[in-house]
Formats: sequence, C-alpha cells, structure tokens
Amino acid sequence: MQLHISPSLRHVTLLPGKGVREFIKVKVGGRRFSYRMLFYSLLFFTFLARFVFLLSTVDGIDGESKCSTIGCLGKRLGPGIFGRRIDSAVPEVIYQVLEEPINKDELKGRSDIPQSMEEFISEVKNSRLDARTFALKLREMVCLMEQRTRTAKIQEYLYRHVASSTIPKQLHCLALRLANEHSTNAAARLQLPSAELVPTLVDNSYFHFVLASDNVLAASVVAKSVVENALRPNKFVLHIITDRKTYYPMQAWFSLHQLSPAIIEVKALQHFEWFSRGKVPVLEAMEKDQQVRSQFRGGSSAIVANNSEKPHVIAAKLQALSPKYNSVMNHIRIYLPELFPSLDKVVFLDDDIVVQTDLSPLWDIEMKGKVNGAVETCKGEDKFVMSKRFKSYLNFSHPLIAQNFYPNECAWAYGMNIFDLEAWRKTNISLTYHYWVEENLKSDLSLWQLGTLPPGLIAFHGHVEFIDGFWHMLGLGYQENTSYADAQSAGVVHFNGRAKPWLDIAFPKLRPLWAKYVDFSDKFIKGCHIRPS
Repeated sequence: MQLHISPSLRHVTLLPGKGVREFIKVKVGGRRFSYRMLFYSLLFFTFLARFVFLLSTVDGIDGESKCSTIGCLGKRLGPGIFGRRIDSAVPEVIYQVLEEPINKDELKGRSDIPQSMEEFISEVKNSRLDARTFALKLREMVCLMEQRTRTAKIQEYLYRHVASSTIPKQLHCLALRLANEHSTNAAARLQLPSAELVPTLVDNSYFHFVLASDNVLAASVVAKSVVENALRPNKFVLHIITDRKTYYPMQAWFSLHQLSPAIIEVKALQHFEWFSRGKVPVLEAMEKDQQVRSQFRGGSSAIVANNSEKPHVIAAKLQALSPKYNSVMNHIRIYLPELFPSLDKVVFLDDDIVVQTDLSPLWDIEMKGKVNGAVETCKGEDKFVMSKRFKSYLNFSHPLIAQNFYPNECAWAYGMNIFDLEAWRKTNISLTYHYWVEENLKSDLSLWQLGTLPPGLIAFHGHVEFIDGFWHMLGLGYQENTSYADAQSAGVVHFNGRAKPWLDIAFPKLRPLWAKYVDFSDKFIKGCHIRPS
C-alpha cells in the first residue's frame, strides 16, 4: 500500500502495496520536500501540542484522579470518537455530597457555616479545600440560606395577612366620627336621593352602578372617581349597598359630600324587601363556611407552623382566612336580579377599584345574549397577572371538578362587570352558585380555597361575554410590576390583593392613583390622621 501526497498538498493517493515495507513508502511526485509542506506540518503539530496541553490541564483540575498526558488524551478523545458522552469536569464526589439528604436541625446553632458568598469564597481560597469538603460547605451554606429565606417569606406573608385583615385605626376613627355626626347633625341624615329623584332609581334610561362595601373611605373614592370622569354625570345613578353597622356612617358621608348632579342611593341590606323577607341561601352557607374554615385551617398560627409546605401555599391558606372572603358584601352580587327587580342592566364595582374614564360606553357593548360582561384574565402583556385559567382557582385533582370543567379555560375578573339582569333572570345562575358553594363546604373546602370568584366562574360558565382589557386592569394590590404610566392608561384599575391603597402596605408608586380622589383637607379625613402616604 502506498500513500501519495502531491507537492501542493491538494491530492493524497492511497495505492495497494506488498508487505509492511511497501506500506510505509511515501512518494511525492518529483520533489521530496517543499516549504509549504513544512509550514502546514509545523502548524498541525503546534495545534496538537496545545490541544494535548489543554486536556492534561483540565484533567489535573479534577483533583483526585491523575493520569499521564497520553492517558488523559485517550480518556478525553475516546468517548468523543466513539460517540459516547464526555465525562463532566466536575468530580463525582461533589454530586454525591450535594445529593445526600441533610438534617436541617443539624444546622441550628452552627457558627462554622459561611454566612455569605464573600465569606464562603474567602474560606475556600484560604483553606484550599478538597472536593468533598468544598461540597459539604456549599451544601450547608445553601440549606441555611434557604431556611432563612423561607422563614422571612412566611413572616412577610403573615404580617401582610394581619395588616390586610384588621381595620386600621384611621378607618375605625372615620366610621365612629361619621356615626356621631349622623346622630347630632341633621344635614348628615338627608334622604338619599331626594324625594323628587327617587323615580330615577328604577329608570332604565339612566346608567346604573352598584357598589357593595362596608368601607366608607373606599366607597367614597369609587363614587368620586366614577362621577368626576363622567361626561354626563346627571345620567349616573350609584346604588351603594352596605351592612347594618356601616349604614349610618355611609349615609352621613354622602349626605355631607354631595356628588351632584349624579344621583346617590345608600341602603343597608335590611332595607331590601327581598333580603329581609325570608332565608337567604348564601347567608346560611357563610355561617357553615366560617365553622369549616376555623376547624379545617386551624388558624394562622397552625398554618405558619407547617414546615413542609412552600411559602406560596402558606400565603394562599392565610388569604383564605381573610374576613373579606366570608363577607356578605363579597357575595351580594349573586343577588342583583332580586335586589333590583326593575332594572335591566347594571355595572357592578368593587370598592378597591378606581375609575379613570367615562363608563357610559359600557352600555353600548353588545352582550350577545350573555349575562356577564367581563375582562378575560388569560391574555395580555403582564403574564404575572394575566395568566389565570380555571386551574388557577379550582382544584382539578378533585374528581367533581375534573369531570365538569376544563383546566385551561380562560378565567375572567370580578370587580368591574356589566350584568344584563334581564338575561340573568332567564337562567339558573344563582341556583348553580348556591349548589357549588354547598358542595365545597361538604368537601371541606377541597374544591377551591377562597373567594367568590371560583363559584362565580362555575355559575357564569357559558354566560360570559369578554370585553376589552382597557376596562379593567388587575393586580395593583398584589404586585408592583405594573408601571404608573401603564396604569394611568387603563379605564379602570383594580387594587385586588392584600396591598389595598388605604393600607400602609400599599405599593407607594401605585397608591397616588387612588389617593388623588381623597380630599386630605376634609375635616373628617384630617381629624382621623388619614394621610396621602
């Protein structure tokens, strides 16, 4: 066999020969040597020498296993040549140590564990640790930091839960002062609305809004933002529903702070004939719900003491204990057709929203026979907020949920909803709502954990007309990723979440959207030390 290389190195010919001696013969045309061949040869051997040096150096870093240069080269090239996986440069002992389970109690009181990355790096440099000791130190430090992070996160959720579940002293002060004003000042006891305007309360040529709240300050902001941004405020009727204890403070506030030419009605639940006529299913369900929650959850201390659950699960359980989710004000919207039997269409507003545009165009939206006009929450630029589907609220590991619903179906938002009451009265939405609330109680709250939205998703299933996202921007009460400029561009912003704008835990950059509708020079506001920030 003969290997024939052309002088220009462009052609290589392998010819059959006889014996071993013939195999090593090389013929190069008429010349045996050229400068070009010398140049390429030197280039090749230089590359080979650097390659061998690099592989041997990397192999030396592995630490415990040593080998010669030729051996390392074989070890490195072998798997690559035969298509096998190249071994990792990280010693196997590091993987073994990191995968070993660790008893977190062993870390308590230890003073030899690095407290920061800088301290860890300094110790590694100064002590020249072997691979096993390095891995042990790294694992201990990471586990310790993980424990501290988890504890801090749970404490944050607990503090937010306490702050959002209690009534701030400023709001308590405001309610007491207004109640006192109602009893001593005739101007605070005016009939709302005045006698000549009462017919407008059932006139379908007006734009009717319903607000259910037991928070005077929050209700005042919603009402003021609605009226101030209206192009025809004289055609706006606001029906404010509250409970027995808040009725007199609410009556006093809106008697003394007129929003003319808009028409304001303030009523307590007991003033509605339908509500006081007989048993109300949701009230009975709420009583059972309160009993089940106290037994099933075990209170906030039991929830926080659970060391096996992730912080976000603990946060969800704490949120389930919030009084808001067991408030009649939160459930009242399911009775709108009965509470307002003469009205054909209303817009329902939560008390943690701020209106920034004229809402009368909502009456021009074609509902296509649907009952509920709402913004869908599975599409949009903000994936943190606009990524909610049925599986975000309902427990699809429960067969009753899994058999009846589709987990990836798009959810929608409560807080700013158009309700076609005429179409609603032709459905069984309210009965469906009651049925599923009862089923959730029977299953020890295993169908969903909190709020009125999960049963609402079920009850209004197939009866929702999605409207443009401009009408309802969500999430301003549980994340601050939304910029102030983006929030300003929305028609309605919703501070859903724990960080309500009237609380100290509100996000500072978003709170001005709400605070601009509070008159901080008002004698009641100022007297109760309610401040812009």
